[in-house]
Amino acid sequence: MTTAHLFRRLLLALASFACVASVTAAENPRSGVSLTVALQDAKQIASTRADLRVLRVEGNSMLPFFGSGAVLVVKQMPAAKLRVGMVVVYTNRFNETVAHRVIASTEAGWQVQGYNNASADSTLVSDANLVGVVYATFHSNARANASLLAAIAGGTTVALAAPAR
Repeated sequence: MTTAHLFRRLLLALASFACVASVTAAENPRSGVSLTVALQDAKQIASTRADLRVLRVEGNSMLPFFGSGAVLVVKQMPAAKLRVGMVVVYTNRFNETVAHRVIASTEAGWQVQGYNNASADSTLVSDANLVGVVYATFHSNARANASLLAAIAGGTTVALAAPAR
């Protein structure tokens, strides 16, 4: 797959992300692309830079922007560069990898919350637990052949879009 073709697919994925704003909160964005293909495309993008990594999403706290079946490309960056409104991936105090939106800055770190959560997460985000910022989102139809998915998703971290803990 050429770089131009890959970036065309990325632009289509980003365009679908922009269109999601009209989706109701109960709907999970879907595309005609299988989860396997979304993972392959995301891994190809991530392979172009050392500061990018790929994660799969499980959960619905970030709907309508992404939910179960989405694949995230996450860019590493220092917590000092975070801003309110960015979507970050971090490790919470329960050692779970979580994808939520930055809602406020405090002296102790950044406060985050899922779009569909009533309250902020109990773990603040800092350099110590920040995985990175969501760089790209690939939506899929969330279907994949189990053995093929195991082969391609092996070692792919799952980011929870879940209720606050």
